[in-house]
Amino acid sequence: MPELPGKKVGIVACSGEELPEGTVTRLAALKVLEELRPGETVTICLPLFLAGGEGDRTFARFYPTIALDGCELRCAARGTEMYSGKPAASVVVRDLIQQAGLPQPGGRRRLDEAGRRAVEATARETARLVDDLLGRPWSRLTGAPVQLAGGEAESHESIQAACSCGSGIPIQRVLVDEQEVTLMALPLIFENLRQQGKMPGPEVAGELLATVGIYNPIPAGREAAYEQALLREYAAFCQGRELAQ
Repeated sequence: MPELPGKKVGIVACSGEELPEGTVTRLAALKVLEELRPGETVTICLPLFLAGGEGDRTFARFYPTIALDGCELRCAARGTEMYSGKPAASVVVRDLIQQAGLPQPGGRRRLDEAGRRAVEATARETARLVDDLLGRPWSRLTGAPVQLAGGEAESHESIQAACSCGSGIPIQRVLVDEQEVTLMALPLIFENLRQQGKMPGPEVAGELLATVGIYNPIPAGREAAYEQALLREYAAFCQGRELAQ
C-alpha cells in the first residue's frame, strides 16, 4: 500500500557563530526536534540549503517552515524565501528576548544562564508555532493562513500532471469550479483508497476530502465543490487502473 507523506514543519536555524543569539537558535531548534515536538518537525541545514541542497529546498517548497534567526539580518528567513518560499513563521531571538524582558545572553559556544533561558523561551515559542501550523491550512507563498473566498459548481475536465519539482512527491492538477488547482499527494491518496477496496461513491466522499485536506488547503465554503471534483477524479483514476490490468 502506498505510504502517504506525513505533514511536518521544517525548522531553519541561524548558522551564525559570532553571536550568542545564533547559538540560541540552534539549541532551541534541537530542543524542539528532540524533546518538544519529535516526529512533527525536521531540521533544514541552512548552509546546505544555501549551497543548493535540493532535498532541503524541495521540502521547504511543499511544507511550512519556521525560520529561527539570531539577529535582525534574518539570514535564515531570507535564504528560505529566496530559494524556496516565504517561511510560514519567523522568530528573531533578539526581538523575543526584548519582548519577554529576558536578560541578554552571553557566551558564543557555551551559553550562560541568560542564554539558556533564551533557549527555553525560543523553543517554547517555536513549539507553539509548530502546533499552530499543523492545525490550519497555510500558504507557502505568503506565510499566512489560507482564507479564500467560497465558490460553487464544478467542472467536468481533469488535467493530469507529473510531478514538476523533482521532489518525488506526486501531484495532480484538477479543475474545481473551472479553476485549476494543484493537489499534493493526490495520486497516492487515490491509490491508497483503491487498495483498501473503497470504490468511488458517496460513501468515500467524506474520507477522500478529509485526507486531501491534510496535505492541501481546502478553501472555506468550497468543500462541496472540492468533494465533487475529487470523486470525479477518483472514478477516472480507478477506471484507468482497471483498463491497465
